[in-house]
Parts: sequence; C-alpha cells; structure tokens
Amino acid sequence: MAETSAEVRRDIELTRNRISDTLQELEHKMNVSQIVKDNPWPALAVAVGAGVLLSGSKADVKAAAATVVATRGASSRLGGVLDDIVSQVVAGFHGAIEAKIEGLATDVKKAIGAPRGATRTSGVRTAASSPSSFSAGSPAESDGGSIPRAD
Repeated sequence: MAETSAEVRRDIELTRNRISDTLQELEHKMNVSQIVKDNPWPALAVAVGAGVLLSGSKADVKAAAATVVATRGASSRLGGVLDDIVSQVVAGFHGAIEAKIEGLATDVKKAIGAPRGATRTSGVRTAASSPSSFSAGSPAESDGGSIPRAD
C-alpha cells in the first residue's frame, strides 16, 4: 500500500468533493422555507400540532411564573428610577412651555400696546424687567402702570 503523495492528494480532493456534495444535499433537504413553500398544508398541520402540544405543556405559564420570581425585587427599584426620570422630563417640559407662553404673552402685549409694569402668569404676579414704552400722560402711567387683577 505504498501510495504516492499525488494519490493521497487525489484521495483528499475526492473526499472533500463528496463531503461538499453531501452538505449541499443536506442544506437543500433542510431548507424549511422551501419545504413550507412546496408543502403548505402539511406544514400548517405540523404547526397547529406543535401549537397544541405546547399549549398542553403549560410552558408559557411556567415561563411567566419564572419571570415573576426572577424580577420580584427589581420592579420597585426600577419604578423609583423611572419615576425620577419622568419627573425630570415633565419638569423640563413644563419650564420650556411656561417660558414660551410668557414670551408669547409679552409679544402680544407689545403688539397691542398694553402696559408692561406687572404681568400675571399662572396666578403669580411678577414685575416686568423692561421699562415702560408709553409716553408721558398715558393712562397706564396715571395709575402706576399696573394691570388690575380680576380675581
């Protein structure tokens, strides 16, 4: 059995080719999407059967119970962190909206010529930072430039 290196290489190459062909055949036979396309009704029957078997095993109930046990202490910690995050987001959003509304109110007052001595925003009276733009003798200056409150 004295084989030459050329014969050994040829045998190795033949073995590789056989293995490659076998793998291609297995891939073709195991292509699930092609099997379903070729045999839709039997594939549907197998899927329904598998679903019935899984529902009878109560695996979903067991998985849900295991999840509840595993996350029992995490919900309170996670809830606190989420509450803090939501609180910060809402506070930031509220501040931005309030600033935008105050800016729009100031713009409207400028446009209609209303006095800017005091403004009322969400029930809190604040002094305006800009000086009055009215000329001497205007009605706004005669009563001190304030806006009467309608409480």
